[in-house]
Amino acid sequence: MILSACGLICDECESYGKECNGCIAVRGQTFWAKDMMPDQICPLFNCSANINEFKSCGECGELPCKIFREMKDPNSSEEEHQLTLVQRVDRLKTYS
Repeated sequence: MILSACGLICDECESYGKECNGCIAVRGQTFWAKDMMPDQICPLFNCSANINEFKSCGECGELPCKIFREMKDPNSSEEEHQLTLVQRVDRLKTYS
């Protein structure tokens, strides 16, 4: 299992190995961040790895922080988003 800084499972993503090799490998400059973020970097990766020098959000005492809770896949319902937040936090606490 290849885990992203925010607890997503990279190798389960349809873009893994095509548009993206995982946020850690691309230093947060994922394909979607390059298109959607002003700094072209995922805000969660930037906060955890660049600003706080953590391996992942799982090392942060504020998990799940405001950024973590508010970053939502636009293709997900609110119910799906809430479920994935719980799953990601659990993964990060287990594997970080």
